[in-house]
Amino acid sequence: MTGATGATGATYWLEHAWLDTNVEPGVAMDVAGGRITAVRLGVDAPPPGAVVLRGLTIPGLANAHSHAFHRALRGTVQVGSGTFWTWREVMYQVASELTPETYHALARAVYAEMALAGITSVGEFHYLHHAPGGTPYADPNAMGEALIQAAADAGIRITLLDTAYLSSGFGAAPDRHQLRFSDGTADAWAERVSLLKERDGVRIGAAIHSVRAVPADQLATVAGWAQSRAVPLHVHLSEQTAENDACQAAHGRTPTQLLADHGVLGARTTGVHNTHLTDADISLLGSSSTGTCMCPTTERDLADGIGPAVALQRAGSPLSLGSDSHAVIDLLEEARAMELNERLRSRTRGHWTAAALLRAATADGHAALGWDGAGTLEAGALADFTTIALDSVRTAGPLPRLAAETAVFAASAADVRHVVVGGRAIVRDGVHQSVPDVPRALTEAIAAVRG
Repeated sequence: MTGATGATGATYWLEHAWLDTNVEPGVAMDVAGGRITAVRLGVDAPPPGAVVLRGLTIPGLANAHSHAFHRALRGTVQVGSGTFWTWREVMYQVASELTPETYHALARAVYAEMALAGITSVGEFHYLHHAPGGTPYADPNAMGEALIQAAADAGIRITLLDTAYLSSGFGAAPDRHQLRFSDGTADAWAERVSLLKERDGVRIGAAIHSVRAVPADQLATVAGWAQSRAVPLHVHLSEQTAENDACQAAHGRTPTQLLADHGVLGARTTGVHNTHLTDADISLLGSSSTGTCMCPTTERDLADGIGPAVALQRAGSPLSLGSDSHAVIDLLEEARAMELNERLRSRTRGHWTAAALLRAATADGHAALGWDGAGTLEAGALADFTTIALDSVRTAGPLPRLAAETAVFAASAADVRHVVVGGRAIVRDGVHQSVPDVPRALTEAIAAVRG
């Protein structure tokens, strides 16, 4: 990144820019007050004083589903075999070690890794609320505030999806691992989460961990809290067939039908995974405009299965993407995997264009997190954007007009060169500006919580 940004604004010259449907060469973009103020096409050379971004510049990527502390599991959970449920036991052990201080350090490093991957906003599905044993901290939102501060330190936006987690399964009391997660009742959850305040770069949303973790008669309380504030509401949905079977046994309906019965579905709601759905489930989600967040790298890592993303989108469910358990942090890989998974299942190619996959990773992801002004390179949008190298060993060779296809189907997080959030450079030439040694920060933070 060459050139300099002024105190009140800057001009960026983009060698190539993805403008929603096509790649344009030579684009000048003016930024002021944290927003894009003008986009000019056909600018063959950088204007005097402009910040030069060589490669393909796209809107900042949105990671719509994250559990920051799961990053400490990378590698460890790849030893041996097992299922989602055996993986969960290892996850609980890591969760038991975290304090507000160690969680801040870990999340700061994880969010810095996200920034290096071109991510400018994260949806943090946050359920680790209290001290071990379930005792509230002096500040009942100490853990959530640690995450908010971590995102600020790493320079990215956060939607804190504060999560209701009240049961170990369809009315059963939380087990010893889950006591940290529970507020006891949905009303108590609402009282605590109402103390959190939005601020610059921060949105406060809600989440229902799953239909097994929030009793049916309390689902409406969580949904009502989110609806009354017009904020995002996310929910893990039908990730495992065991959850579907247990829900049928307890309520005589699928998890999707149960959520519909209690007013959870809607345009501000996003179902995460949506893997094992009936045709009726797909129709309910699509007709209500409930979104779908696919997390392909986690879904394949945990052997969850391949969700019906094509059918969901056709039914009317907008698609977004998340890195979830952070087996890898690479939204380009998530986009690519969604298409390639569908190719494996259907034995046909081309279910989404590169442009459609980029929209899922950008505009639709930001919308799912309540950042409606992000995800596009146009006047009035938030000045959040990412530049991907077109001259690496992965991306060199294709014609520039195919840069979107190159980014989605060949590039990786390692090809991200520059990241700007709110008009401020967060990553320059592949180096994080406030966490210059991200690998070391990760190593130290993970060691602190793994003993």
